[in-house]
Amino acid sequence: MERPFPYRFIAIEGNIGAGKTTLCQQLHRQFNCRLILEQFADNPFLPYFYENPERYAFSVELFFMTERHKQLQENLAQGDLFQELIIADYFFLKTLLFARNNLSPEEYRLFQRLFHILNANFPKPDLLVFLHRSVPSLLDNIKKRGREYESDISPEYLQTIQHTYFEYFRTDQSQPILIIDVEDLNFVTHPEHYELILAAIQKEYQPGLHRVSFVR
Repeated sequence: MERPFPYRFIAIEGNIGAGKTTLCQQLHRQFNCRLILEQFADNPFLPYFYENPERYAFSVELFFMTERHKQLQENLAQGDLFQELIIADYFFLKTLLFARNNLSPEEYRLFQRLFHILNANFPKPDLLVFLHRSVPSLLDNIKKRGREYESDISPEYLQTIQHTYFEYFRTDQSQPILIIDVEDLNFVTHPEHYELILAAIQKEYQPGLHRVSFVR
């Protein structure tokens, strides 16, 4: 049977409201791959963080880090990474990117030390995909899904997250990173949009940064 992708471990990333989990679920349905979805709703500190970021930032990030580590360790230890397609809606380094954005310098130094201990033996994704949308588009999607604890997310917060991701992408040459501009795409209601994204993910990329946009 022909392999659907030239990769075995693909991480789909994006800002809050970009559609990364939805895309992962669509890929899972089509290819029956192993699916790793972040259990963000289980974080008891998240609603408090959006109300009072300075007070709850360290708690929310520490919980996310330990839960992501546990989930990835359990899933990546099962089976054979070379024989089974795995798709996740996050990559572990996301933990450090959000912490850098949300923590004070003193908290971040401590957090960074803990992160590097946990990250020592994790395999990187063979392909990291980032779904890019503008901040107004992200806010529109957040509003549509109607999660109460996300109602206080500000445009400024989303913009800082966007900036943190792109700063990282510019420095990492160790893995293929594919940015897909999905601003004008609705891959849920338009199958042809999904096919455009799928075709982009199925190509083989060299390590470094790559970008795809579709003129509508």
